[in-house]
Amino acid sequence: MTEIAEEQQTASKIPEPTGYRILIAIPKLDEKFENTSIVRPENFAKREEMASVVGLVIKLGPLAYKDEEKFPTGAWCKEGDFIMMRSYSGTRFKIANKEGEQEFRLINDDTVEAVVADPRGITRA
Repeated sequence: MTEIAEEQQTASKIPEPTGYRILIAIPKLDEKFENTSIVRPENFAKREEMASVVGLVIKLGPLAYKDEEKFPTGAWCKEGDFIMMRSYSGTRFKIANKEGEQEFRLINDDTVEAVVADPRGITRA
């Protein structure tokens, strides 16, 4: 299978969020701890990704931020934004790709707690 075909197959697995839900991609952790040569244990990295508080907005459902009473100032985020959310929030799932697996979450539009310009260095406390 060609690289383009593999990418298309992976993209076809990504679900369309329905209603007021938002599809979030969870960034992969670096193999090593920041500013060190110490390699993260695989189970530690998986636990940290699972509890991540930062994600990349991939898609908005058709009703996301449409409730004018709940969102009088408009949408809290848009596709391409990095956002903060609570640990373990949403429906978690993974999609296999050529690099391994990518974790995603489906969260409700009111679950977004902040938009961040640069997610590097942000970890849960």
